[in-house]
Amino acid sequence: MIDPLERKIYAAICENDGVKAREIARLASCTHTEVNHWLYASPFMHDLCYRDEDYCWHGLIRQDRRHYGLEDFSGYYGTVGEFLALSEEQWFSALTEGCRRIGRNLNDTRGLFHSFRDARSVMLGLFSDLSEVGFTAFSSWEIVFELRIRRSRMIRIYADVLLITENRVFSLEFKMKDTIDPDEVSQAAKYCEYLEVIFGPDYDIIPALVLTQSSDLYRYVPIGKSSAELPVASADMLFNLLDEYLDILAR
Repeated sequence: MIDPLERKIYAAICENDGVKAREIARLASCTHTEVNHWLYASPFMHDLCYRDEDYCWHGLIRQDRRHYGLEDFSGYYGTVGEFLALSEEQWFSALTEGCRRIGRNLNDTRGLFHSFRDARSVMLGLFSDLSEVGFTAFSSWEIVFELRIRRSRMIRIYADVLLITENRVFSLEFKMKDTIDPDEVSQAAKYCEYLEVIFGPDYDIIPALVLTQSSDLYRYVPIGKSSAELPVASADMLFNLLDEYLDILAR
């Protein structure tokens, strides 16, 4: 479990651009000693923050819209409007170039490129469904394909697609199949706690498993042997996931 104070200190750094330890302590409502402990003990501070020559701390990924710095860990990052303006080949070229930059393995032996295009098609369908009900605010949302944060043994985040709204991050794990695998349900939930730290207290993280070969599927299933549950949706029911958390039809 990640310490709540660690989250507060990380947020104090990433919500502000260049803060000293005493100011971090004020923002996080803790002592200077506690701040110093986490500045040098936390993998988040060690791997995703840095101190400049004036002893001011900065975050590599900002906790603000847009989330500047997130592109440095993504195969593709942009607003939904920017994503929709690209042709499939323009998007695919940008994605593969970004994957090479972040060290993502692009071995296509098991159909990786087809899975990329499959995820894009599903997201296009979702945005079309949103448009059909007159909801257009999604154009300013942010979208990430192939997030890879692996700066240490502690922080390893591999996410297929992130859809970042005003106050929620939908972390979508895509599988080109029509059956629910408990291991894949656990995989979809695996990085939730880390993403909560990365995006900060103003965001709720909603992990979900998307089965692109199924249809008319939307239900919650247990995560491992815990009492927690995770939504599983087919591509044609992904709209329902967003509507449940964002009340789109009520707007």
